[in-house]
Amino acid sequence: MSLSALRHLWILHEQKTCNGYKETMQFPEDVEKAYQAALQVRLNAYAPYSKFAVGAALQIEGESEPIAGCNVENASYGATICAERSAIFQAVARHGRIRPQFIVVVTNEHEATVPCANCLQVMAEFCADETKIYLGNEAGLQKLYALKELLPYPFRNFSVIE
Repeated sequence: MSLSALRHLWILHEQKTCNGYKETMQFPEDVEKAYQAALQVRLNAYAPYSKFAVGAALQIEGESEPIAGCNVENASYGATICAERSAIFQAVARHGRIRPQFIVVVTNEHEATVPCANCLQVMAEFCADETKIYLGNEAGLQKLYALKELLPYPFRNFSVIE
C-alpha cells in the first residue's frame, strides 16, 4: 500500500464520527449516568425468545437520577414491552406529568439500534420533537438523534400538549 493511501486511511480513521460525535468524545455527566443506568438495567431484561436484551434510561426535568427500564418479553409477543416504554411508563407512574430531557437506549448489538415505531410513538406523547435519543451498546454510546429525525410525523392529539 502506498504512503498516500495509508495517509488517506488514517485521515478517514481520525475523522470517523457518528452523527457529529467522534468515537472518543466525552458526553455530559448526566448522559453518562443514564448510559450506566441503561447498561445495568439491561442485565435484568427478560428476553428468552429474541435474546435481544435492551436497557433504557430516561432523564426527566427536575430529577437528578435517570429512570431505567428493560424489555420484558411474553410468549404472546403482543404483551411484550420494550425498554424505552418501560422507562417512560415508570417515570409516569412515579411522577405523573413528566418532561423528558433525553433518553438513552443500550443493546448488545454491534451497531446501535433505533427504537421501534411503538416506542417512538410513545416518546412523541411525552417528548418534544427536539428530545435527544442516545443509542449505544456495551462498548459505549454510538449515535445521537432528535426524536423528530426518527419519527418526523408523529400522531399527536395537540389539544393535550402544553
